[in-house]
Amino acid sequence: MRILKKFISYYKPYRKMFYFDMFCAILVSIIDLAFPQLLRGLTGGLYTREPEIILKSLAVICMGLLLMYVVRFLCQYYITSWGHIMGARMESDMRQDLFDQYQRLSFSYYDRNNTGEMMSKLISDLFDISELAHHGPENLLISLLKIIGSFALLLALNVRMTLILLSVTVLMAIYSIWLNKRMQVIYTENRQKIAGVNSRVQDSLSGIRVVKSFANEDMERHKFMDSNLQFLRSKERNYQAMGVFHAGNALFTGLLYTCVLVSGGYFIARGTLSAADLATFALYIGIFMNPVEVLINFTEQFQKGYAGFKRFLEVMDTVPEITDRPDAEDLLRVEGRITYENVQFGYETSDKEEEVLKDVSIDIKPGRTVALVGPSGGGKTTLCSLLPRFYDVSGGRVAIDGKDVRTLTLQSLRESIGIVQQDVYLFTGNIRENIAYGKPGASFEEIVAAAKRANIHEFVMSLPQGYETPVGERGARLSGGQKQRIAIARVFLKDPRILILDEATSALDNESERYIQQSLEELAADRTTIVIAHRLSTIRNADEIIVISEGQILERGTHDDLLTRKGLYASYYNMQFEDLDLPA
Repeated sequence: MRILKKFISYYKPYRKMFYFDMFCAILVSIIDLAFPQLLRGLTGGLYTREPEIILKSLAVICMGLLLMYVVRFLCQYYITSWGHIMGARMESDMRQDLFDQYQRLSFSYYDRNNTGEMMSKLISDLFDISELAHHGPENLLISLLKIIGSFALLLALNVRMTLILLSVTVLMAIYSIWLNKRMQVIYTENRQKIAGVNSRVQDSLSGIRVVKSFANEDMERHKFMDSNLQFLRSKERNYQAMGVFHAGNALFTGLLYTCVLVSGGYFIARGTLSAADLATFALYIGIFMNPVEVLINFTEQFQKGYAGFKRFLEVMDTVPEITDRPDAEDLLRVEGRITYENVQFGYETSDKEEEVLKDVSIDIKPGRTVALVGPSGGGKTTLCSLLPRFYDVSGGRVAIDGKDVRTLTLQSLRESIGIVQQDVYLFTGNIRENIAYGKPGASFEEIVAAAKRANIHEFVMSLPQGYETPVGERGARLSGGQKQRIAIARVFLKDPRILILDEATSALDNESERYIQQSLEELAADRTTIVIAHRLSTIRNADEIIVISEGQILERGTHDDLLTRKGLYASYYNMQFEDLDLPA
């Protein structure tokens, strides 16, 4: 019932369209039910009178029937066109709601789920749901009206024959319900398998450069073939069940006509039924059986839509782990003091929490630069991710200007923090749009100013289309250094008080690193900055360097202090520069 109520709620904006669609469905049903009665009335009444009277009445009968079927044409047009439009609009609303929910969900959700599966829920599942939204109520109403109407009229013709018809129909319904339960499992499996296919395609195409660089096209083909064959096997089971379903119902339909003809002959022989009534009875059986077949086909559509809507609700019912508190306040007039107080954090796995940070305390004064170094997996990036609340601490607290970040609105908190990462993501579009992502609505002059500060303006102007140059998917048309400078320009445009540089130069060549390091130094000026770096040459001038390993702070101090101690930092430094003249 909860699922049904949620489904019905999407009809609310289109109530008028829905009600008129149902009204048209009722008219179509009435017109279809009326024809056999008109035929019976004419053959048993008017058409038995004098030829002159029949000929005089034909014009009126013709006009009446034409009017009736023009009304049916208009109703059928509305049902087919605007009924589908209503379903498409509902699909669009659901897709928007699902996309909005994806935007709300926390990083932990994306850690656990695959992009291809999310895309499948956003596209494939919602199409089946929209078909159900349109055809479901309409098919149910038309079918029930025709079944009840034709059944009542059949009872009026001959009760005993109608009861025989009812008994066969009940058997048909029991058979359909029994098989339907099996088909529900198969349709749910179909959804999972096609999601697996989408996931495999997304994964392979996103990493196509890696695939080709390792000449692993055959391996990817086999991996896709495996997912594709699993989906095929699921579809085969689906079609086998459908075959049994439809063939069985066709058999029952044949039994129905057999029973009618045999029992009809018996009752005619007994003198309790006329041949004209048997012909009318046969016409009504056609009207009776058509909606029964529609309902049988509807069960297949219902199972697809229901399975898709359940998957849709699974996402919609997911509660984001990171949300604003009811009393959250905006972060205003940021000075930039950052405090980590006895911070503990762990990622939840299937059976336990994997501890990543253990009792970490750091105090960074406004405008200062702190560098985090240490082995990969030591907790540096996780520590930075706690500041903009990509994750929440398990213990202790993280504060900006003395305010716990959990008491601040996410919007104001994240607007105050700029992040430059090693893996730069550029959106499909042009250079101007990607820089403007740092400040939606920024003027072109502001975009150019940010590009100049990031040392990318001259390169952009050397391109034939300048700032309108497409970057390609994920920035494929640009080099690593160029993408990095666009990312820096974004942050210049955003102009935050707090800056996080997560290995922003580690993937670049020396020349690119030199240019970008200049841009980063200008970007970090007068801002509170946290730098994660593996290239220790880039952090020599940091106000404080903190060595983190296995979630704990092992050393902290300035570059010179840490070298003097000859600890872990000095060991890392010497490994990187053992061939250089260190004193120089």
